[in-house]
Amino acid sequence: MDCKATDISEPDYTRLENILQAVKVVAEEIARPNAATVDRDAVWPEQAIRALQSAGLGGLVVPRAYGGLGHGLYALARCCEILGAECASTAICFGMHCVGSAVIAARVTEPQAEAYLRPIAEGRHLTTLALSEVGTGAHFYYPQCRLVRREDGSLEVDGTKHFVTNGARADSYVVSVNYDDDQGLSQFSCVVLDGTTEGLSWGERWQGFGMRGNESRALTIDHVRLSQDALLGAMGDQIWYVFNVVAPYFLTAMSGTYLGVATAALSSTRRHLMEREYKHDGRVLAESTVLQHRFGTIWGKLESARRIVYSAGELFDAGDEDSVLSVLTSKAEIAEVATDVIGECMTLMGGIAYRDGSEIQRHLRDVRAAHVMAPTTDLLRIWAGRTLLGQPMFGE
Repeated sequence: MDCKATDISEPDYTRLENILQAVKVVAEEIARPNAATVDRDAVWPEQAIRALQSAGLGGLVVPRAYGGLGHGLYALARCCEILGAECASTAICFGMHCVGSAVIAARVTEPQAEAYLRPIAEGRHLTTLALSEVGTGAHFYYPQCRLVRREDGSLEVDGTKHFVTNGARADSYVVSVNYDDDQGLSQFSCVVLDGTTEGLSWGERWQGFGMRGNESRALTIDHVRLSQDALLGAMGDQIWYVFNVVAPYFLTAMSGTYLGVATAALSSTRRHLMEREYKHDGRVLAESTVLQHRFGTIWGKLESARRIVYSAGELFDAGDEDSVLSVLTSKAEIAEVATDVIGECMTLMGGIAYRDGSEIQRHLRDVRAAHVMAPTTDLLRIWAGRTLLGQPMFGE
């Protein structure tokens, strides 16, 4: 399908509903028909991602001052939800682009705005995160990738990142690094690397159980030299970035995606129950009291989780001081609810849901990533509990 078919002439994106409608067009016209192929062949959803950029949506969270749409967590959740209902891989790839955009924008310099934010807003640039590493697991905020400041003032980065969503398809990468300050203490920072930077090399594409089109790969950064302009914020700012930008945007992108996946599964199950007919008496499954009760129960659970995700995004966007706790909890809630709901959907649909290649089977595989993508559900629960009980978040 020609991506240009979804282009919108001079869209009025001052209204969120118009943005959501534009995302829906891409989701239904491009992501949906390609979803099975993306999953089966584990291919990056290029048509949908490029269509989102062409439609002027790449700058969703880029400030208006740099040509972006100026939205925050609530809009991100809604957009990823719409995309996730059609293709989880498309949703997570677009979501990670938005997270990277938000990190660059948080304490952006004018050179960075010109090099990254304006091209992102114009649909000419795709970015992503490079945080995860082997050996740190869910503790992605303890990077082992090293940053050294050279005598000439330049920076040098060396290390390997894993599970880089969008892989070699992105134009830039937001990378977390570790460096030793003048007192020999380990500090954490973030830098942004151009995809064309000499010294970057890619591993094989990750072959996953679900989310198979996310183009996740390992990125080796071999003593790459960078200018001071590559540093995001000040040295040692990474912890601020993690809990004020990275975690809120990352968790919200995932929450929206899994919310969309679960919603799609619930819709398929509803259609099945309303259309499937018993041959011996002509009754449809929807007439069964037991199935009515069970479907009503999972609908209520998912709707409650949806409201938690929406509310967390709205609180964060409004500057509520406790909103990060809400965001942490909302991702944990949707991870548990979405996996439970889709498991129940498979039971309600019976054997037909277990056939190879069914949409429900794909939804089940995609949603299982909700628990294991860092920060894991267990870690989010611990962080929330520690915060509420006045304990250090990183205590043992």
